[in-house]
Amino acid sequence: MAPLLSLAHVSKSFSGGALGRGERTLAVNDVSLSLSNELAGITGIAGESGSGKTTLAMLMMGQLLPDSGEVTYRGQAVRRMCSADLRQMRREVQPIFQDPFAAFNPFYKVDHVLAAPMRNYRLAPSPAIKAKHITEALERVGLNPAETLGRFPHQLSGGQRQRVMIARALLCQPRLIVADEPVSMLDASLRATILSSLQALSSGPGISIVYITHDLITAYQICTNIVVMYAGSVVEAGSVERVIRSPQHPYTQLLVASIPLLDRGKQWTGLDLEGTRPAEQRQSKGCPFAPRCPAVMEICWNERPAMYTTAARHAAACFLYQDKPAVASADVSEVFVQGNGVISA
Repeated sequence: MAPLLSLAHVSKSFSGGALGRGERTLAVNDVSLSLSNELAGITGIAGESGSGKTTLAMLMMGQLLPDSGEVTYRGQAVRRMCSADLRQMRREVQPIFQDPFAAFNPFYKVDHVLAAPMRNYRLAPSPAIKAKHITEALERVGLNPAETLGRFPHQLSGGQRQRVMIARALLCQPRLIVADEPVSMLDASLRATILSSLQALSSGPGISIVYITHDLITAYQICTNIVVMYAGSVVEAGSVERVIRSPQHPYTQLLVASIPLLDRGKQWTGLDLEGTRPAEQRQSKGCPFAPRCPAVMEICWNERPAMYTTAARHAAACFLYQDKPAVASADVSEVFVQGNGVISA
């Protein structure tokens, strides 16, 4: 059976400067990743700002087309879909964005954002059924319909607005939710509520979720697998337990070491990524992390490393592990299933 969503050697770049004639920035560089059509789960895409996470999300949703490579949904290439198939994909692949307030029109009550997808996709044959679906969706994300409906966006808290957006996604009967930094603008007291809602969606109705974040702590809490990106490239992938507890790539090691400790009596071991640059400065034609890597070798400057298997369900794109077997497929999702033979996104 074809994967639900597949990216094969996908790359995307953008031009800067006036009229787009400036230097091109490679936002996503030769990424291959697939999500199962059979088993749901939460796959994390992690990395610092500018690593290509959001561009990858836009490619997954069909909002951007790749410069090279192919994005397929249910076995069909997105760039060659007819309008009816593309419309179905738009319904089944739903986004949850970082800033929920930006998704609302402040002149409309929240009822509008909930009713619009049902009207656009003709998901309710009558007003009574539409009202029933909206009530059920709000209750599934922990909101009281009587206290939510009839209000303007500014009358709801940030956490309530984000849960309304999750309810909106549910009303579209999605197969995949792409959540781009969904809790980064919320305070700590609300993050657990939103994360619990996402976990319930994945374990309950079998909705696959791609969770995009720079926060390794929340990724560790809710994800099954994780992909770490740097400068548009995948540098490490595997089960979230292995990647966070035993990072193999120097970049991931620095990210994990930068997580502050809760114990004030212990020294924070965080390292400044900007301060890890080697003395020699030159352009890398190989590993994108070479100019910042404390373990850089000569081969790193000229050759791009393969994904090497460092353990079961764990691989890193680093020449430190070139004595290990390379991942047979370019698709990093193969790493998620090593040892059990079942695709699990």
